Amino acid sequence: MRLRFPQALGYTRFVTVSAATRAQTLPPLAAAALAWAVPGLGHFLLGKRQKALVFLVAIPAMFVIGLGLSGRLFPFDFSQPLAGLAAVAARGVGVSSLVAGWLGYGQGVVTAASYEYGNTFLIVSGLLNMLVALDAFDVASGRK
Repeated sequence: MRLRFPQALGYTRFVTVSAATRAQTLPPLAAAALAWAVPGLGHFLLGKRQKALVFLVAIPAMFVIGLGLSGRLFPFDFSQPLAGLAAVAARGVGVSSLVAGWLGYGQGVVTAASYEYGNTFLIVSGLLNMLVALDAFDVASGRK
């Protein structure tokens, strides 16, 4: 990123700011939280624009495909451990999973032929977004 600084006598000085410098301006926990809430937002704010665009398109698309394939957003019921873990994983997509639940999407149609595929898309999209949030944490903390 280039910043423009006006100088005396009408000259302009450009200063290049590296991604590492921008990463120092966003705390790692904030970067991870923003990356979880909106896929790609943490990377966008850290200056990783291409990664952010891929995450912003791919992860919500997987989530929407999962809903379209009659997948289910499982409730947080840990009496059945796998269903409870699936609930945690599917909520990993962030705000979009919360909004979908509030709007009544993700009820799942068990008799649909695509039900299990839909569940898989929902779970994998959430797990991928959790990895994206961890990656944003690593970038913001200077590990990457």
